[in-house]
Amino acid sequence: MNLYLVKLIRDSDCISTWFSHMEKIATDAIAESEINCHIIVICGSREFAAAASTGKLRNSRIIFAADLDGSGVNIEAMNVIGYLNLNPTALEGSIGGVIVDGKGELYTKDLGRRLVFAANMAGCAFPGKPLVEATGSLSNFAVSAKLWETSLDGAYVKNCRLLVEKVASFKAPTTERGDYCTNQLGTLEKPKILAIHAGNKATSNSFSLWREAASHLNDMAEIDEISIRNGQVLDCRGCKYEACLHFGENAGCFYGGVMVEKVYPAILKSDVLVLICPNYNDSVSANIMAFINRLTALFRTNDFSRKRIYSIVVSGYSGGDIVAQQIIGAINMNKNFILPPHFAMLETANDPGTALELPGIKERAEAFAHGIISYRIPD
Repeated sequence: MNLYLVKLIRDSDCISTWFSHMEKIATDAIAESEINCHIIVICGSREFAAAASTGKLRNSRIIFAADLDGSGVNIEAMNVIGYLNLNPTALEGSIGGVIVDGKGELYTKDLGRRLVFAANMAGCAFPGKPLVEATGSLSNFAVSAKLWETSLDGAYVKNCRLLVEKVASFKAPTTERGDYCTNQLGTLEKPKILAIHAGNKATSNSFSLWREAASHLNDMAEIDEISIRNGQVLDCRGCKYEACLHFGENAGCFYGGVMVEKVYPAILKSDVLVLICPNYNDSVSANIMAFINRLTALFRTNDFSRKRIYSIVVSGYSGGDIVAQQIIGAINMNKNFILPPHFAMLETANDPGTALELPGIKERAEAFAHGIISYRIPD
């Protein structure tokens, strides 16, 4: 198996100290693990495009490593994103991770989300928490440094090593029921799907697209739909860590309500979470955001790393990519859900009912449903 280290630097110097350091971290991580993996270094967007155009980056493991100065711009990274946006099968079957090293305190997560979104829409899957970002001060590693009793730099290095190992060793869920159950092809047998929505079923374009996609699942999945409309989910009040942990240990939350009574048990039983998200002011709706925030109590005491996240996003005008990246940041990067390839169905429709009139929409809905059922990771 090949693991590609894609070094995206801001100038033509491919022998910078930092990238040599990243290469050593990746090499040491593989050498000290029991993973049979050969590391291949790709320098810059031109080498990346050349490798991708021949199909070498399909069914591979890829670490994108980029640096940022105070401006927050990396032209090589943007060129890679541009290539992936125009080549939606370039990374089919691959598994990815991202490392972003910044000279300032801003922009690292923004670049990370954009790289993950572009790669995902080109067919690359990502395990939960696939981003290691280093701000200029490294202060974002303060908590992990304290837990591991090391320096900020030591925590940075360890996070990078763990990411490399995670990407190189990542496999599709294969355990028996209680987690996932797979057939001989490695695909899920009747996955438990939880669909969360907060719109009016009669008028919501996003919900109508979900129903169209769900119609292609037939008896191949167990589907549970939960509505969180009209203030049913109060937003997180920001309890202290100890209080949140206490409630989470009992699958509860300070606020209780529908989240504790219906949503938490459904999340724990589910294999797949589908967020049905109209674009509200280039963001998920307030109810969906409250749902995401309230997941924290459950996340503190439960492992979500074998669950997958999908989404249907409908925009009245534009901006579906912004909402998709918001979901990536919240559910994949923060809450540790797997991001399967082509995780989001992104459409533009305004008046109620017009989503189902879009050219080719039934075929896209069927393909979205097929992606949920047929998900597997090639050996």
